[in-house]
Amino acid sequence: MPLLILIADDDPGIRLAVKDYLELAGYSVITAQNGQEALSLLETYHPYLLVSDIKMPGKDGYDLVRQVRQRPEFRLLPVIFLTQRNTTEERIIGYQAGCDVYLPKPFAMEELGAVIRNLLERSQMIQSERQFSDRQSSHKPLQAREGNERVPCVEPPPSFKFTQREEQVLSLLTKGHSNAEIGNELHLSPRTVEKYVSSLLRKTETSNRAELVRFALEHHLVD
Repeated sequence: MPLLILIADDDPGIRLAVKDYLELAGYSVITAQNGQEALSLLETYHPYLLVSDIKMPGKDGYDLVRQVRQRPEFRLLPVIFLTQRNTTEERIIGYQAGCDVYLPKPFAMEELGAVIRNLLERSQMIQSERQFSDRQSSHKPLQAREGNERVPCVEPPPSFKFTQREEQVLSLLTKGHSNAEIGNELHLSPRTVEKYVSSLLRKTETSNRAELVRFALEHHLVD
């Protein structure tokens, strides 16, 4: 499933141009004309990344991002400011509001695409590591007692609940795809694909790709 990106800009030409470019790059895109509409779409669709103008009617980009960062579910949402405001003071305000990258207009679509790809890769890796850490914490063995005797701890069965991105990488691995082919399919760099493969090897306690693929097939981890 393509990753969803939200574009907030009061300029219809910018919205359309960025939307067309990102959809050609393989992303899904929704658009908003102002900050209030963008906030509503965020709550409804939970996109993977936000690209926002600053100067918009009603709720501007600064207010939008400040409100986004106050919500726990959006604390790690990658945010790009795409704006004509390009003084040092305005960039500082933007970073203080919570944006990750500040791109001045006019901009090159290729640069915007590279920034989006980098932020999404980093966000996916952080999410993957946090989910794995949470599962590891929840599986710590507990000791119990019956009278004065210790009862041996019983380790829970291993969990094979992967992130959506890990499932996609694993599925393509089982089809014999290389890192480069997986990267082209999922819009990731080969280096990032290798990180996902390493995470899969660790979670399944396998030592190489052949073992991982065999393990996945034997345990019906892929469709």
